[in-house]
Amino acid sequence: MSDEDLDRQEAVPVPPRLGELQELVDELILAVEGARNVPLSSSVMLDRNQLLDMLYRLRDELPDELRAARWMVREREAFVARTNEKARELLERARQRSEQMVSESYIVKEAVEEANSLIRRAEAEGTRIRLEAEDEAERAYESAEGVLVDLLAQVRRVRSELHQARGGPAEAG
Repeated sequence: MSDEDLDRQEAVPVPPRLGELQELVDELILAVEGARNVPLSSSVMLDRNQLLDMLYRLRDELPDELRAARWMVREREAFVARTNEKARELLERARQRSEQMVSESYIVKEAVEEANSLIRRAEAEGTRIRLEAEDEAERAYESAEGVLVDLLAQVRRVRSELHQARGGPAEAG
């Protein structure tokens, strides 16, 4: 796929399920706020199973874009490793071929030119593949960053609403 083809494609982000995430965060906040104090301590008692259940549900509700971004990063790394190996193989074959051609005295000049051409093509192909992989990874990172920025803004807004409902920031205790 050429750079022009990539430029023509428009990524349409899928909106995350912020409402469901907000509900889970609200449940977590209520569980912590409603926790009983440990006598003679500033610590609180929480129901471990209830809290773990809410955290597992929160993890399951994370936007698919985060999972997709992690997958894309792993795939990019594997892709880069495969393309580097292919480039090394191409270079090795080009070197072997050039050595073979050089050994045959009647085609020495043609062998050197062909070997150099193969090496340049292999290097150009390796560079092109690496750059495409980096572009794809950058798009994945941008998408993940957008999701995380939206999620952070949502968390800050909910916290602000929580503090307003309490009448100001929580006091250290």
